[in-house]
Amino acid sequence: MPRSVGRICAGFYLAASLAVSYIALGSPAALRDPGPADLPYFLLIGAHFAWGMVLLLSSTEHRRFTRGAYRRLLFVPELLAAASLLLFLFSYIFATNANMDYVQRFIQSGGNLRLALDTQTERLLVWLRVFPLVAVNLGVYLLLRLGRYRLVLAAVRRRNAPRDSVVRPWAFLFTLLSAFLSAIAMPSFLSLRGFAPLGWIAFVPVFLVLGTSRPGHAVFYGAVFGVFQTLLGSYWLGTFSLVSLQITVLIFTVYFLLFTPVAVHIHRVARWARVLIFPLAFTVLEYLRSSGFLGYPWALAAHSQYAVLPVIQMASVTGVWGVSFLVLLVNSAIAELLAAVLARRGVKRSFGWMAGVAATAVAIVAASSIVLAVDSKAERNERVVRVAQVQQNNDPRKHEYAATLDTLRRLTDLAMEQDPNLVVWSETAFVPNIRRWSVDTSSRTFHRLVNEFLDYQAGLETWLLTGNDDYELVRAEDGSVLERYEYNAAVLFSDAGERIATYRKIQLVPFTEYFPYRQQFPWLYDLLLNFDVHFWEPGVEPTVFEHPQLKFSTPICYEDVFPGFMRGFVLAGAEAILNISNDFWSLTEVQAKQHFVAGLFRAVENRRPVLRTTASGLTGQIDARGRIIQTAPYYEEAYLVSDLVIDNDQPVTVYTRFGDYFPIAAGGLLVVIWSSSLLIAAAHRGRRGDPPGAPSPDPPQRSAPRARRARRKKTSWREMWNR
Repeated sequence: MPRSVGRICAGFYLAASLAVSYIALGSPAALRDPGPADLPYFLLIGAHFAWGMVLLLSSTEHRRFTRGAYRRLLFVPELLAAASLLLFLFSYIFATNANMDYVQRFIQSGGNLRLALDTQTERLLVWLRVFPLVAVNLGVYLLLRLGRYRLVLAAVRRRNAPRDSVVRPWAFLFTLLSAFLSAIAMPSFLSLRGFAPLGWIAFVPVFLVLGTSRPGHAVFYGAVFGVFQTLLGSYWLGTFSLVSLQITVLIFTVYFLLFTPVAVHIHRVARWARVLIFPLAFTVLEYLRSSGFLGYPWALAAHSQYAVLPVIQMASVTGVWGVSFLVLLVNSAIAELLAAVLARRGVKRSFGWMAGVAATAVAIVAASSIVLAVDSKAERNERVVRVAQVQQNNDPRKHEYAATLDTLRRLTDLAMEQDPNLVVWSETAFVPNIRRWSVDTSSRTFHRLVNEFLDYQAGLETWLLTGNDDYELVRAEDGSVLERYEYNAAVLFSDAGERIATYRKIQLVPFTEYFPYRQQFPWLYDLLLNFDVHFWEPGVEPTVFEHPQLKFSTPICYEDVFPGFMRGFVLAGAEAILNISNDFWSLTEVQAKQHFVAGLFRAVENRRPVLRTTASGLTGQIDARGRIIQTAPYYEEAYLVSDLVIDNDQPVTVYTRFGDYFPIAAGGLLVVIWSSSLLIAAAHRGRRGDPPGAPSPDPPQRSAPRARRARRKKTSWREMWNR
């Protein structure tokens, strides 16, 4: 069996690479006009063929395997499996988009995109062209691991066995399992409700892996977790544009490649506080990846608990970051306990940590439950503002502006029967630029539509908020136009038909709505334009609209998922948050629910009610405690009339007052733990040292087994396998 194992594995790789090459180039399912975009696919096929040849040449009679070579034999299938699975998922996701409207428009406009016009056909081709590479790697992985089952059993039975003796053989599968569990714990392709209990154990496998793997391997597993968690949780980004998903996965890969070695190093150094390291580090990572130009605060650990009201109430003190930390802390305590049980050492200390973490979680939940119970019975000085939310269920990117306006008017007329104080339309609900085409007659169609809208709004005799484009002209002294800045905006009209105020979107989607580095990276800017990307200018002012009965702000689209950004509106005086979005582009209930859940935490953090009005997606109402009051059906024409309860004495929460102090404090605590651990280790070494001038002691004697292992420089395949 020993030499034959290498030959069997080599045969698998060579057969798979040759078969996939034939499918890709010579079969009826061959690629049409292969181009540069297919280069990763062909490189992956070449890598499989090359590894098959290495295995074949290495399994000859005279060949001997060093320990390092044997470890590479086990590790390379994991590398190839990760690359193959990544390519498969990417290809499959984009195959599902073949019938999307934006893809068809891009093809018809001459874009450099090659996709089958039939989604089912494209999916089948992905299975034929890519999945054999995934299958051969997983097959070899299982063959090599299951062949070593005696090592695993021996490690389990042996006292003081290294922790990685049990975890390491299955580290890759554990990492993928963690990515899968953390993705489905929140609203996902398996359940729109999510599985909140899974959130408390989803990170246990990856924490075990990171805590027991060699540093180089740990970096790989950390990157694998980050990539596949992002891909499984945000797969619908493939329907937003042609580049969003690739860019997001690439950015998260870099995040985890930089983050993992730091976290693993501190975890190894800080033996006395290991249970805290990964929760603190992951909380800091969530904050960092949610900040700045590349900020993407999606699929946070806290989001799995959105429906567990007693858990999420702590967000009013710590922000969403504290909820994430609590969830991660429970995961870490379980992981450390399992690691101690497997190694049969440090079990009492791990049980102590587990008991302390459990007591903390129970205390937080109990305190929040009491607060909710008292709050529900308290008497308040309140007022009610009735708001009509209109979900017209259309794609603003289509040029069906007249039909869309007809739908908006029809639904609004139905909502007006309940006498609302304010009507809210979604992001880009009305597309022709109101400011421009109300006076510009160069396009009769747009001029007529804008005037129809203005006449209708004035006739409502009710305040109306709508998403619309806005612009600003920069003129020279002679009146000529030097620059034209375009904005994604929200516009408020009074009951008399007067344009009261405009909010211009500040937090734009990077690479697809905004790219500030045109001068530094002109090639990337031109590439994005070639993929049908339209850029806006960012606004600068966190506008608070003033209605006679309500002060509110209108974050546009995914602005409501940024905790610190939304806090700025509340500090500016907003009594409610009225988010307007367009989630029609995804046609995915998963994306719509994830967006809704992320925005829900802004209500808890600031104790302000939240209304979300979408062109289509998930329109709904959330109260100041995070309760979901009502929602409209997904992707249907609908309207809601929401009675918005406003407390006349609204509190200023700890989070609203102090902002994102929690993740910053978590980063500071990590530094303190790391530095103190180094000092403790140095002091411990100093206590064991001899006084100056003392003779050097004899070197420590190795145990007999270790001495034999040190002398054994090369080991036969058979000996290594049967060890």
